[in-house]
Amino acid sequence: MSFLSISNINAESLERLERLVMPGELSSGHAKYEKDCTKCHKRFEKGAQDDLCLDCHKKIARDVKKKKGFHGKLTNIDDRKCSVCHREHQGRDANIVPFDRDTFDHSKTNFSLNGAHEIAGCSDCHKKQDKYRKASMECVSCHKQDDAHHKRLGKQCKDCHVETVWGEAYYNHEKTDFPLKAMHRNVRCIECHPNERYKDTPKKCITCHKLDDVHKKDHGEKCEKCHTENIWSEITFDHDKDTKYKLEGRHQSVDCQACHKGDVYKKLSKKCYKCHKSEDAHNDLFGKKCRTCHITKVWKKHIFNHDKDSTFKLKGKHKKVDCVACHPGKVYQKLDEKCVACHKHDDSHNGQEGNDCEECHNERGWNFQVFFDHDLTAFPLLDGHAITPCEECHITNAYQDAETKCYSCHKKDDDEFHKMRLGKNCALCHNANSWKKWIFDHDEQTDYKLDGAHKGLDCHSCHNVKIVKEIKLDTKCISCHAEDDHHNGSFGKQCERCHVTDSFKKLRLQK
Repeated sequence: MSFLSISNINAESLERLERLVMPGELSSGHAKYEKDCTKCHKRFEKGAQDDLCLDCHKKIARDVKKKKGFHGKLTNIDDRKCSVCHREHQGRDANIVPFDRDTFDHSKTNFSLNGAHEIAGCSDCHKKQDKYRKASMECVSCHKQDDAHHKRLGKQCKDCHVETVWGEAYYNHEKTDFPLKAMHRNVRCIECHPNERYKDTPKKCITCHKLDDVHKKDHGEKCEKCHTENIWSEITFDHDKDTKYKLEGRHQSVDCQACHKGDVYKKLSKKCYKCHKSEDAHNDLFGKKCRTCHITKVWKKHIFNHDKDSTFKLKGKHKKVDCVACHPGKVYQKLDEKCVACHKHDDSHNGQEGNDCEECHNERGWNFQVFFDHDLTAFPLLDGHAITPCEECHITNAYQDAETKCYSCHKKDDDEFHKMRLGKNCALCHNANSWKKWIFDHDEQTDYKLDGAHKGLDCHSCHNVKIVKEIKLDTKCISCHAEDDHHNGSFGKQCERCHVTDSFKKLRLQK
């Protein structure tokens, strides 16, 4: 049996074959192409179908190319295939544009719905007889009836209005020759532009602030000489240039009425005491020349130089201490300069270390880098002790109460290893370099030399009893080897006459 090659089929037969394999009728919109499959399909090339669709739907093709509109913003590769959404061959009445208005994501178009647009109905912008893409994006197309300006401000509604509420408007006044500053930014447009008169609006302050002129025209109409946009009651009068009294420090922020009671602006006293009498905490003891110590920046801050004007220089934290902390009441002279005079209540040593606090402490902080030379004590710090935190040995600040014996700190170490079988004199074997490192020469430090098998024995093999005071062990062999005496005492207790230390089983007579 032989097969006919596709290339040998003539065009008429091929068209007949295509109609036979056609899965169903085309929709009414595409019915005219039903006899010409090549309009939508390339024979034996399925991937070319999308290009053929775009050849006919040129506006959509333009959106895809420019990446605009619903079709141009599709990012999923599968969604870009026309056939995914637009299924053909479903019959004449089939809807090949499945579209759910309630769930459609408008952000995928060129016009995202924001503000009040989010709750607007589709038909408000999209006319029933028009395609969706035909809807205009210009505000005036929908809000023509809302134009209270009657076209006098043009069609660029978005220059002033926002999408949240049509009645809420914003206009960039900075682009005009009268930029809005400070309080002017909060003023309603109608207050300066009555009847929507936007051209030739007067720019003089007096035009709007005539009623605010408490001077009743005595100072003319140039309000801006003294007043600012920040607030009408705020003035720009230069006290430094226009008077003989410069305002410095806190005086710059003081209200005029604080010094100028009523309408008194001339012949005012310049002496501090005139205004600050009620603030004189010294009760006139230091006279009326307040500026000798006080400054205009802050009344409570003074310029008294403790380092130069006294015998006690303020260093470290003393610089920030309030005067009354050291000078209670009115005591400013003949003050005890010793640390303990102020810090007696801080002495956690209970007087053990004396009154010379400065030998260990400094002004940077009572607990800052405390220095103490431990080598001057009866217990110099060596090796591992030199890096041990003070509180490891000194549980309280009563330092002289600390024990100097090793066992007082290392009892836990002894309980873990020796359990008092070698007594409390740890220094016999251990040193400050490291607790785990020890040196003890049994031959030199005792009257019992270790030889033979005794050399490799653990200390606890012989020292197996808790020592209370002094280490004393019987040096006779029988004291340790009673269980090894197979003679049951018939040869006495002098084992060394026959046995040697290399091995208890080895005898001196053996060769």
